[in-house]
Amino acid sequence: MKHTGNIKFSLRELFTGLLLFVLTSVGAQNDQLFEEGNKLYNEGAYQEAIQRYKKISESGMHSPELYFNMGNAYYKINEIAPSILYYEKALVLDPEDEDVRVNLAYARNMTIDAIEEMPQTGISKLVNGIIGTLDYRMWSYLAIGAMFLFVTLFIAYYFAYAQGRKRLLFAGSGVSLLLSLVCLLFAFQQRTLLSQRNPAIVFAQETTVKSEPNLGSEEIFRLHEGTKVFILDTLNNWKKIRLSDGKEGWLPEDELRVVKDF
Repeated sequence: MKHTGNIKFSLRELFTGLLLFVLTSVGAQNDQLFEEGNKLYNEGAYQEAIQRYKKISESGMHSPELYFNMGNAYYKINEIAPSILYYEKALVLDPEDEDVRVNLAYARNMTIDAIEEMPQTGISKLVNGIIGTLDYRMWSYLAIGAMFLFVTLFIAYYFAYAQGRKRLLFAGSGVSLLLSLVCLLFAFQQRTLLSQRNPAIVFAQETTVKSEPNLGSEEIFRLHEGTKVFILDTLNNWKKIRLSDGKEGWLPEDELRVVKDF
């Protein structure tokens, strides 16, 4: 029995070592491809650089630096839709990267469609602005911290003897509980908005948005390559999309590229 157990343990160690070797090899290979891609980019060989970058993403490795460089390479060869797609991917991984935002703005200026954001009411704009100051993780951490403060203050209130101090601790615990609930609500609201926003980029040079998911339905409006849309639903080979200005319709699936596909 001991002999059998030793064999199993050895096989497990062998498998773990093999897995680590494979991961290390893949990582080293991707580092080399990234350096080669950067060298080719600096030499002006943008197509060749893109090929190196694509091999990295196809291996399952994703990073904002990789997608930023891919966006730059596509922009250099005037392929605006792929350029915008990879800038958007970089922003998903690092929303605070100012360089990506600046280059994305340049790429968007090359598109035909001018889509305006749907106007918000004063209260809605104020609330969304407050919620948008932090991501849902930070709001969650604040909710946990405020709840911890509530528990601490409530325990102190329970053991306090002076009436003035008890009132102060009770009021503080109540404020902490309310703050925790508000932060939790903000976290939930932002997480919901993020899950509902499934961005995609139009890759067709020009496409017709239909009222229903079939070619014989009415044309609503037209879009051009590089335009950002949000996918609402899928039916067969069609995607229901919404623009930032609130317009909705259906597009063939093969005319779009999803941003969050990793």
